[in-house]
Amino acid sequence: MTDKTQNQMWGGRFAAGPDAIMEAINASIGFDQRMAAQDIAGSRAHAAMLGATGIISDSDAAAIQKGLLTVLSEIEAGDFPFSTALEDIHMNVESRLKEIIGEPAGRLHTGRSRNDQVATDFKLWVRDQLDAADGAIVALMKALLGQAEAGADWVMPGFTHLQVAQPVTWGHHMMAYVEMLGRDLGRMRDARARMNTCPLGTAALAGTSFPIDRDMTASALGFDAPAANSLDAVSDRDFALEFLGASSICAMHLSRLAEELVIWSSAQFRFVTLSDRFSTGSSIMPQKKNPDAAELIRAKVGRIMGANVGLMMVMKGLPLTYSKDMQEDKEQVFDAADNLMLALAAMEGMVRDMTANRDHLAAAAGSGFSTATDLADWLVRVLGLPFRDAHHITGALVAMAEGKGCDLPDLTVEDMQSVHAQISAEVFDVLGVQNSVNSRISYGGTAPDQVRLQIARWEEVLG
Repeated sequence: MTDKTQNQMWGGRFAAGPDAIMEAINASIGFDQRMAAQDIAGSRAHAAMLGATGIISDSDAAAIQKGLLTVLSEIEAGDFPFSTALEDIHMNVESRLKEIIGEPAGRLHTGRSRNDQVATDFKLWVRDQLDAADGAIVALMKALLGQAEAGADWVMPGFTHLQVAQPVTWGHHMMAYVEMLGRDLGRMRDARARMNTCPLGTAALAGTSFPIDRDMTASALGFDAPAANSLDAVSDRDFALEFLGASSICAMHLSRLAEELVIWSSAQFRFVTLSDRFSTGSSIMPQKKNPDAAELIRAKVGRIMGANVGLMMVMKGLPLTYSKDMQEDKEQVFDAADNLMLALAAMEGMVRDMTANRDHLAAAAGSGFSTATDLADWLVRVLGLPFRDAHHITGALVAMAEGKGCDLPDLTVEDMQSVHAQISAEVFDVLGVQNSVNSRISYGGTAPDQVRLQIARWEEVLG
């Protein structure tokens, strides 16, 4: 591409083309070519509107439409000659369009600017990512629902501080992640609804004097309405920040689940067995089965959160309206979107393929005096003791069991009565882990019936 061609793209304002350094820092085609489909969709909607309003002739509008489809087919086939001298996807498409259809191509840009064009392209691209994330989150939630349904009444230890706290069910633990991902799904859908106004036609920053129909282009591109303020429309990147914010929280949830899978699949826990499809071996230790997919998912939040902070820093000091700084808005969003989708897909596969080891879960559920709270509750409920007194008595019984090297159910009635004379053999009804989880019948509790209630609710929500 010659300097003369470059000057023609910029118009007559500049007498000389940029040198190699300026071209390198100014060009964005190396990454914004990912928005080619969105750019062409926006241009086709704009051309159709220009023809319908009589701003350009029907024949020019038809030629532009046909030429843009040719450009799109070349890009999709990998035959398009992207040029850094043409800076961005918009000028690359327009230049190729001119080669194909000639003079009518110059009328495409009537009533718009690259400022509203790129804002529209980027919104369309982010909207597509929100839709893709929506589908991937739903798929992972369904995988978790499958695990929860299979183990709705399987007992396992619940933890606080990674110490055994109280028995819960496997299904209840799986459903905790369904709830987290449900909030992620809500954030993605909220962000999509909020961002769905169309910048196209706001031009450089002040709108245009041409009698364009912005409702027509907004509708053609699936937006709810045209953006209401031209200054805000070309300078807004909240939609990208919201996507990154929602993605960061989602990635954090995936990281928490990944961390549990790393712990649970260890020889010390053996709560789950991960499939070979999502594990690797060691180059030196033949016995190893490493949860590499989980570990990589755990790390993805760093990249995604980094993109969120990075874009926030780009935008934080920009005056209205457009500044070239905003060219730095895309690469980090593209990277975050790629990594979120990869993490979601990998986690779905891991969850669907993993096997929960019921016997190991049950054995661990009864360890660490996990039914101590049930004992304290029994003292309150049956003997009428104040909870603080019951807590003290239970603590003394735990200390006794610890001293004898046994668990609470292994103490005799006489042992317990030595701490409090009114304790009867009835207490053993609450000291079994299955009885413990069955008793947690409050809404949202771990009792199997409550777990199945929540599974049914989410199955209805997700369809």
